[in-house]
Amino acid sequence: MGLTSYTTGVAVSTLTASFYGGSIYQADPKRTEFTSTEERVIELVHEGLSECLSNAWTDLMTINLSHQGREVNPQFAAFVDGSDLVIVCSFVVQLPDLDPVNFDIIYPLQTLRPIASQLRSRTQTDSSEEDLGWRGRLERAVLNVPLGLEARLAEPSVTMTQLIFMKPGDVIPIQLNEAVEICLEGQPFYLGEMGEVAGQSAINLMKRAETKSE
Repeated sequence: MGLTSYTTGVAVSTLTASFYGGSIYQADPKRTEFTSTEERVIELVHEGLSECLSNAWTDLMTINLSHQGREVNPQFAAFVDGSDLVIVCSFVVQLPDLDPVNFDIIYPLQTLRPIASQLRSRTQTDSSEEDLGWRGRLERAVLNVPLGLEARLAEPSVTMTQLIFMKPGDVIPIQLNEAVEICLEGQPFYLGEMGEVAGQSAINLMKRAETKSE
């Protein structure tokens, strides 16, 4: 199966900064060349997209994707004739405080013709029947997403001087809060109180925590 993907220079620069721990910023859209580091990030994105595409096609057929080449300037990217039809699947990535960026997956129509009957059989009909199998798998996937919970008993602070001279045996005084703050993925979620259940430490949920306004 032949296909191509296209990403903008803005997306690559932003992804590179984020991948290596830098701040997320709006890159210069006029750039036409990539550094060696950005070239490596492009390879990582390509590998990730290939794996996701292979998994997405699994229910219909098994496909193997291999890298054939890369072109920095999309004007010189030629994989079909000008008169050939293509199918474009666009995915939008939205990062905080940045303009949305598109990832385009382009399928030459001629490569899909041999499996046209299979594609038609898997498309949604005009009837109200739902694909319960797909719906069930999607629901299970969403419900099985792991989320991190943490309970904050206290949040003491130390000066830089104290941190530099800190050594084993030192004592850090803390002031316990009236309620234990339980955070979900770093965001306040519930307030609770410490307790014990079946010989194990536990937290009794009391009320939802108020969301802190920025």
